[in-house]
Amino acid sequence: MPELPEVEVVRRGLAAWVAGRTVAGVDVLHPRAVRRQPAGAADFAARLTGTVLGTAQRRGKYLWLPLAGAGAGFSLIGHLGMSGQLLVQDPSAPDETHLRVRLRFTDGGRELRFVDQRTFGGLAVEEAEPDDPEGTPVSIAHIARDPLDRRFDDAAFVSALRARRTTVKRALLDQSLISGVGNIYADEALWRSRLHYDRPTASLTRPQAALLLASARDVMTAALAVGGTSFDSLYVNVNGESGYFSRDLDAYGREAEPCRRCGTAIRRAAWMNRSSYFCPRCQRIPRARSGS
Repeated sequence: MPELPEVEVVRRGLAAWVAGRTVAGVDVLHPRAVRRQPAGAADFAARLTGTVLGTAQRRGKYLWLPLAGAGAGFSLIGHLGMSGQLLVQDPSAPDETHLRVRLRFTDGGRELRFVDQRTFGGLAVEEAEPDDPEGTPVSIAHIARDPLDRRFDDAAFVSALRARRTTVKRALLDQSLISGVGNIYADEALWRSRLHYDRPTASLTRPQAALLLASARDVMTAALAVGGTSFDSLYVNVNGESGYFSRDLDAYGREAEPCRRCGTAIRRAAWMNRSSYFCPRCQRIPRARSGS
């Protein structure tokens, strides 16, 4: 599933290609793609037609475009799910095999297409937070900001992380604490900060918690610089191009390969129906607590 850097790459593409354009028409080709629209596909299309799309915004893994004109007070929200793609295509380009939604514009230029092979992602027109210049949809206003957000509060995060009664990787994936971090970048941040994924958050010192946050920010910034991480053809930017950060991963997906820091073979462990990759030497397994 795309994580923060991949979604941010898409957001930047939308900001460059669709901001300020007026929607001429909408084609919903698969109803599941707009299942979050309570009144259905026809309502989704009607609410978008004639509106002006604002500058794309992001909160964690969610994208949205504030609507102006006829859609003022609402936003077009999207989640890519496992395989969703938002592509900017010439109207003459053949339809993609898994094309779900098409937005056409009054200027006759490139269309915005939502393509989703597995149909886990989706789009909807939702009410925005009142008086919010970013047009944040009400449904996601509760999600925490992410490490690349200029308003992210580092000190508050460190305090909240240490106060949690959980383990460190679970905390990194908790969207009410920090957003945008998924399985890949959690493993990478933990490797960089030399922390085992099952380390209790209450055992972290403030410097360790701050290092973990800095590591998450650094690895996602590095991934963003090369277009994100692509393991297959399902993640691409708005122009259909893949990212290249998979070449620079230090832990994730490197089972049995040597740790780039100490040479010990990277291990993979089953974790919450996923996998965790770690170096058993650099990231020491926590000692069992007495009585456990």
